[in-house]
Amino acid sequence: MADPAFPPSLEIRNAACLATPLGTSAKRGRAQGEILRIRDAAVRAEDGVLVFAGSESDYRREYGGRPVAVSIDATGKTLLPGFVDCHTHPVWAGDRGEEIARRLAGESYTSIAARGGGIAATVAATRAATDSELRLLVAGRLSRMLSCGTTTVEAKSGYGLTAEEEIRSLSLLASLGSPGLPRLVPTLLAAHEVPAEYRQRRSEWVRIVAEELVPRCAADRLARFCDVFCEEGVFTVEESRRILEAAKTAGLGLRIHADELSRSGGAMLAAELRADSADHLLRIGEEEIEALARAGTVAVVLPGTAWWMRSGPAPARALIEAGVPVAVATDANPGTCNTESLPAAAAHACLDSGLTVEETLTAMTLNAAASLRLASEIGTLEAGKSADVILLDAPDDRHLFYHWGVNLVSSVIRGGSIVRQSFP
Repeated sequence: MADPAFPPSLEIRNAACLATPLGTSAKRGRAQGEILRIRDAAVRAEDGVLVFAGSESDYRREYGGRPVAVSIDATGKTLLPGFVDCHTHPVWAGDRGEEIARRLAGESYTSIAARGGGIAATVAATRAATDSELRLLVAGRLSRMLSCGTTTVEAKSGYGLTAEEEIRSLSLLASLGSPGLPRLVPTLLAAHEVPAEYRQRRSEWVRIVAEELVPRCAADRLARFCDVFCEEGVFTVEESRRILEAAKTAGLGLRIHADELSRSGGAMLAAELRADSADHLLRIGEEEIEALARAGTVAVVLPGTAWWMRSGPAPARALIEAGVPVAVATDANPGTCNTESLPAAAAHACLDSGLTVEETLTAMTLNAAASLRLASEIGTLEAGKSADVILLDAPDDRHLFYHWGVNLVSSVIRGGSIVRQSFP
């Protein structure tokens, strides 16, 4: 039965260009740079699902004269798959703007955290926020993501850091399912930091996460993935393994914040467990890259965070050349990358990390979807996939990276429904 939120049919005609990767699994190596570009293009959706994506001439032959509920003239615009942001932290309250001055003055992230800033400051503010306050903040962030072309968002908890607060964060995300916001893929990140209350008994917090939170979130379907910040001074490899093995047993997918601040062993653990993603990866070397390639784990690079922290980019070029599928995400968070714009982060993937335009487009669509186990449903413009389409106010997809720092997304279609439109 058709979802009443979707129009029964929608067509987009006369686009200057359609650009998309193809397939239902992550692309790696040379294949990551293979993009189909069609000039004078059209797409059609029925009941929220794409039934046609190709040239205008082929569309006229196949669908000419058929009735349609909604028709969009995309003259001069480019059609792209809806972006997939596969690493975000949207559930938080508070303001850490003052930290930027300290960072620019040379103070390290570790020093700021030790003096009461960093994650601990956001945890305190998030716990103090009411449900309605927090909901309004999160909905606003998700809405801004959608306006920048992101139709699917992986959304983490991690700023509650008590069992009750982590459940509150995930329950809030569950309540925000709406056609007017991005599709949400919730992730339990209770192992984001050791809570202050457990600093002297950290093993107890690891036990609570592994034995109480993970099974509950899986059973209640509050999370689809579990993530751990495996890093020096945060969670050790053994602590991370315990939590992630519990998550795997419970049926959750696995993600790891790995090797961001030091060569922590997180990427090797991701490969060992065949995690769905290993994220950050600023400090990895050849051994980690080879292990990720063997495992098939998606490497999620977060170039906006590396740029903001002035820490140097992840070795994205080396990852691709070794056959590791690479995705790009924002890491949208209050401390080290406060942006909802995936195109802004993607520009840094090209400018700082050395990815090509084509590799980056695949990284922010199909490969990101694959890391969320959704590549058969989203991430490309192909018949049979969800009609998640964005219209770029530009003659081709290269302008997304060439004309950067502004929002070129003029319209967003999610599941065949127009959820953002800036032209008549």
